[in-house]
Amino acid sequence: MKTKSKNKTGFVYLIGAGPGDPGLLTVKGCECIAKADVILYDYLAHPGLLGYASRDAELIYAGKVGGAHNREQWQINEMLVGKALAGNVVVRLKGGDPFVFGRGGEECEALVAAGIPFEIVPGVTAGIGAPAYAGIPLTHRDYTTSVAFVTGHESYGKEASGIDWERLSLGDGTLVFYMGIRNLPQITANLLAHGRAPETPVALIRWGTRPEQEVLTGTLADIADKARKAAFKPPAITIIGEVVNLREKLRWFDNRPLFGKGVLVTRATDQAGEFSRLLSGSGARVFECPTISITSPESHEDLDRAMGSLERFDWLIFTSYNAVKYFFRRLHSLELDSRALAPCRVCAVGPKTAAALSVFGIRADLIPADYKAEGVVAAFSALDVAGKRALFPRADRARDVITAGLGALGMDVEAPVAYRNSLPDGLPHDIIEALEGGRIHCAAFTSSSTVENLAAMVGENRLIHLLEGVAIAAIGPVTSRSCRELGLRVDVEPAEHTIEALTTEIIRHFSGGLPG
Repeated sequence: MKTKSKNKTGFVYLIGAGPGDPGLLTVKGCECIAKADVILYDYLAHPGLLGYASRDAELIYAGKVGGAHNREQWQINEMLVGKALAGNVVVRLKGGDPFVFGRGGEECEALVAAGIPFEIVPGVTAGIGAPAYAGIPLTHRDYTTSVAFVTGHESYGKEASGIDWERLSLGDGTLVFYMGIRNLPQITANLLAHGRAPETPVALIRWGTRPEQEVLTGTLADIADKARKAAFKPPAITIIGEVVNLREKLRWFDNRPLFGKGVLVTRATDQAGEFSRLLSGSGARVFECPTISITSPESHEDLDRAMGSLERFDWLIFTSYNAVKYFFRRLHSLELDSRALAPCRVCAVGPKTAAALSVFGIRADLIPADYKAEGVVAAFSALDVAGKRALFPRADRARDVITAGLGALGMDVEAPVAYRNSLPDGLPHDIIEALEGGRIHCAAFTSSSTVENLAAMVGENRLIHLLEGVAIAAIGPVTSRSCRELGLRVDVEPAEHTIEALTTEIIRHFSGGLPG
């Protein structure tokens, strides 16, 4: 349990969350979120950033609901002051940068008036981040050396516009309009009326830096009409200037092979990260939906008995990262370490399992060429193992291929349960919405358990309905067989059964224009 600040009035951090990509949060911003007692966050702040918060931090949504403000600015100011006066470390998490059309100045004025200390943690503003991800440099020595940031949505109650349209319209400087999509016809009309050329290039960037980023280009003369016909909606920014013409040459973010594709990742929560990063790095919008919850076994009795006399075994067989993780967790709880494995030779199935062992200083003696249970049996069949003893720490629902196959070779195999695969509580509502809304284009399964558990969570008939038209990617033949048994067509199966190979095959599937 975190203790509150000893200061009577607490402290407030105004943090820029960046334009959307959670990776653009600064290191300092991440550190401040982690020590906050209270976090007030906007709808433009990526929800993933709340994962850095303490478990007992109070999270308060201060954004929009149904397009309308959830709280007025004066209410947010009062809440910041009240939470800080109660002795809390408060984080105000705002999309973009707090001091660039973020009303951070108003919030700081309220803090100053109340005598509350604060600190500003700048963020990447949308006017810089979004064009960068769209391949549009705001300045370029061959095009322009100036840029202006302008609000496209001025404060209500003003008798006259505070925008100097004449100065903005003259010269060749790049213009960046925030929050101006609804006023786009007026913005373009004002610029044209004050002398900006009708053929001046314009780009609209919606949800900049996110996987769902959209870019619409045109000219001052036609962009408002194009936006109306395309039903282009906020949140978006408008870039006006000759530099927009560089987009076709410099675009990189939306040129990636999986851009615009939604991929369902069904790995356990603590293992989804690497796979998600590989897919995101190729442009995919990743929907993490853990269908497996990895937990300790109900009883460690059999595993403890084996660990108490490891010298009896000639071989230790690890078939997954989880097997390594839970084996060594239990080993350490018994006040033993890697030295206890000294009498044994070690088999690791796949490079990821071998890498997990290397963390504990263990180098695998045998890595089967085929990364599945049948491959383990094949690898041992080439050795003289008759009369040898093997310890195989396994999942509770592991197939008996290894125990039966090695037993047929004359090995004595003990296979205590080291961890359990269980069903999560339920399928997240946003995943169901994404499937029903057609925003998921590929479902990736990394084991039979992932597809079988998903079917158990939603029902087999509904699963087939939800995945209609969705490409099915299975990491190997065993997983593929489980998919087919449930009535699913498998579109992607790599020759090598790794998440790297699976990612490569998913890219090839969509790059090749194959069905699904």
